Amino acid sequence: MDLFDTTQIGLERALSGSALRQQAIAQNIANVNTPGYRRQDVDFQSALHAAWDEGESSVQRVAPGVQVDQSSVMRADGSSVDIDNEAATQAENGLQYEAISSVMKTRVAILRSAIGGV
Repeated sequence: MDLFDTTQIGLERALSGSALRQQAIAQNIANVNTPGYRRQDVDFQSALHAAWDEGESSVQRVAPGVQVDQSSVMRADGSSVDIDNEAATQAENGLQYEAISSVMKTRVAILRSAIGGV
């Protein structure tokens, strides 16, 4: 059994993707009133989902990136940021980050217990 199996690698990629998404959301909120600003987002879930079926090496290659959301509706000032939507997305992403972190901590605790650690 590998210490860092596909699940662990996937969790690590999901955690880094969620952290990057939190940064993009914070950037969106900071630029809510900036004329011409286009909201940004990070879609790491679909990349991980697609890579999961292909195996560990594909999961290792998942590298989430920030993308401009071309589908968002532009306001009169040219900004595409909706503060209410961003606040909800930020809360949802924060919960996802905490859940992923909790699963990772539990897996590490199980490994420590299995090897006789504290």
